[in-house]
Amino acid sequence: MKTSRGFTLIELLVALGVMALMAGLSWRGIDGMVRAQAQVQERSDAALTLQAGLSQWGADLDALVQLPPAAALDWDGRALRITRRATATPDSGVLVVAWARRAGEGGGQWLRWQSAPLLTRGELQTAWVRAAQWAQNPGDEERKLEVRVAALDQWSVFYFRGDAWSNPLSSDGSAITPPGTPSTTTEQPLPDGVRLVLTMPAGAAISGILTRDWMRPTLGGGKS
Repeated sequence: MKTSRGFTLIELLVALGVMALMAGLSWRGIDGMVRAQAQVQERSDAALTLQAGLSQWGADLDALVQLPPAAALDWDGRALRITRRATATPDSGVLVVAWARRAGEGGGQWLRWQSAPLLTRGELQTAWVRAAQWAQNPGDEERKLEVRVAALDQWSVFYFRGDAWSNPLSSDGSAITPPGTPSTTTEQPLPDGVRLVLTMPAGAAISGILTRDWMRPTLGGGKS
């Protein structure tokens, strides 16, 4: 009569070792998949946020309104300030918005600032000055009104005047005003277009140089 033979201790240890190795390899594969999925999701979210920011940039320019003593549009080399119509209700006043880049420990950030709805010229002038202060040296109250749009290494703005793109701070007809100084529309006539050039950091959802042109809708050229 034959008797059944079981595993020896050595065979059992070898089998357990092989199973442990296979489990470790499987875990590493699953962990890599999870990490890759998280990175893809992070890049996708960053790209969508940037896309929303660029759409907001165009919407701000589309809603330009000239109401002295504040200018409708002003670039001082640090921030682009815009006086625009509020869109909540027809009688909700106007807004002052500003776009700027701020350097930090994690790199530069492209930011947007927006005032509360403004109903008087005094409120408008105060918000115009406050927008410049936010871009230069923001306080806690100013930071509450800002939104982070995207990581940004550098940025620049150009105006389209006389069938050519030029630096708004050059001496081709655009007056330079110190930050915080209310500018009148006669000192800074509206350009026919605005070019935005963003230098995105390496490793971002979108890297390299990104250019966006906006043209005044009244010119019939639309915007790109």
